[in-house]
Amino acid sequence: MLRLTIDERTIRVPVGYTLLQAARENNIPIPTLCSHEALLPYGACRLCLVELVEPRGSRLVASCGYPCQDGLVVRTQSDLVISTRRTVIELLMVTGAHLPIIRALAAEAGVDAPYVALPPNDCILCGLCVRACRDLVGVSAISLTHRGMDRTISTPFRISSADCIECGTCALVCPTGAIRIEDVTRPIRTAHTWGSPYERRACRLCEYDPPGAPFPEDYRELLGMS
Repeated sequence: MLRLTIDERTIRVPVGYTLLQAARENNIPIPTLCSHEALLPYGACRLCLVELVEPRGSRLVASCGYPCQDGLVVRTQSDLVISTRRTVIELLMVTGAHLPIIRALAAEAGVDAPYVALPPNDCILCGLCVRACRDLVGVSAISLTHRGMDRTISTPFRISSADCIECGTCALVCPTGAIRIEDVTRPIRTAHTWGSPYERRACRLCEYDPPGAPFPEDYRELLGMS
């Protein structure tokens, strides 16, 4: 067991835990949008930043991916953390101020409005859908494409992907509702007019072959649906 201090509380956690896992198991709240228990850490949203106090000074680290170590001193509600978290929320509000989950985070942090506003976009580029499709389902039908302001989630060449098995996992893990089940389960070959040589495949995780079949209970639990 490792012993570390979070917000002046001494806690013990197993080897291999991240700071986010340690905090959650000890009822220490740390907000996050891109973290999921079924997926490896990604660190996209930056909401889970915490202050790591070291002999040479403090620094911010993403708690979702930073491993616990013996003797660490961590602050989750310091002035530095709160200020940085507010900035992250303001950036999320630039295109996502209309989203309930972003509004709730903003209200909790005391953020009224962003400095600038761009056209609303339900997608916050957390990458959960892409990682779930790749790491859980084993398909990689969607991915992050382009760079900068043009960054988006898309199928190859923006046409319907022959790899998509319509399992709906991307919609289930999406924290903002940017992807809906009806978006996934519409006929997958209506976006182009030529025939596809690829056959439909079942999800390697649950062997769910839609439409019509219910999700297995162990899969629902893994995705936090139970």
